[in-house]
Amino acid sequence: MSRRPGIDEVARLAGVSKSTVSRVLNGAPHVSTRAREAVRRAVIQLDYTPNHAARSLAGHRANAIALVVSEPSGRVLADPFFAGVMRGVHAELAGHRTQLVLMMAQPGDVGSYLTGGHVDGALVISLHGHDPLLTLLHDNGLPVVAGGRPLAGGPVPYVDSDNFTGAIEATQHLISLGRKRIATIAGPADMAVGLDRLSGWRRAMSGQRTDLVAYGDFTPEGGASAMTSLLTREPLLDAVFVAADIMALGALQVLHARGHRVPDDVAVVGFDDSVPAVPPLTTVKQDVERFGRMLTWRLLAEIEGEEGLPPSVLLPTSLVVRTSA
Repeated sequence: MSRRPGIDEVARLAGVSKSTVSRVLNGAPHVSTRAREAVRRAVIQLDYTPNHAARSLAGHRANAIALVVSEPSGRVLADPFFAGVMRGVHAELAGHRTQLVLMMAQPGDVGSYLTGGHVDGALVISLHGHDPLLTLLHDNGLPVVAGGRPLAGGPVPYVDSDNFTGAIEATQHLISLGRKRIATIAGPADMAVGLDRLSGWRRAMSGQRTDLVAYGDFTPEGGASAMTSLLTREPLLDAVFVAADIMALGALQVLHARGHRVPDDVAVVGFDDSVPAVPPLTTVKQDVERFGRMLTWRLLAEIEGEEGLPPSVLLPTSLVVRTSA
């Protein structure tokens, strides 16, 4: 089965930029009649997403965007990270006549809905592996922005936090405390955020022992399981960098249950600055609401067909030192 033509092919055939195609397809103003007609002819000749394209060429807007979270609903509702992102998205939409549709990813159903003209664009976050959803939406001409670096790469713009540098700073802090057996509880290996934070830990640990790695799934239970595994392998570990605060909660429970004092016996640093903990957690702060706002700004600019937009936006992180390390 041959691949459907994408926005790149439409742009080449019409002799215009991809941004111009996007502006035409989404009914944006300030496009020349000549360019609009060239895109219209290319769409018809290539049979490019006829339903969505025809709707857009007619100048209709859904006045809605989707926030697609590639996680089960239970996790989305329990993790404060997603609540923070949604607050940021809502804040950036203030003043726009645009509704937000929240969707939990079920690839077939979600893809059909999003490309059916129900929304003007989509934010897609918490991607795993080589998820085909971004490619599907891009190839169907729907403006889309990824939250977090897509593991598969590709042309879709994204907004991310500086996970690599944040992990370096967290690990260097533990080293500066004189800790010698520093482990890490990494995020999922099928997510760029997990790999980037793990890479930062390894970079900071250069020349030291780097085999004390256990993987979690960004849940308290995953953090507890990983902490148990690390203590079994190295009972004398004296520090751990945990790739998410929510996993650090589980790790702290295991340490307390086994009689390890924090930070006296084991220092703990998390990532996100998203959850209260006992003792108060030293962590890498990422501004999650700003993350949500930047995602939304980038998508709205894409929908309006603005020229010269950055292909990616990297937001800074900062270390917040508290009692746990």
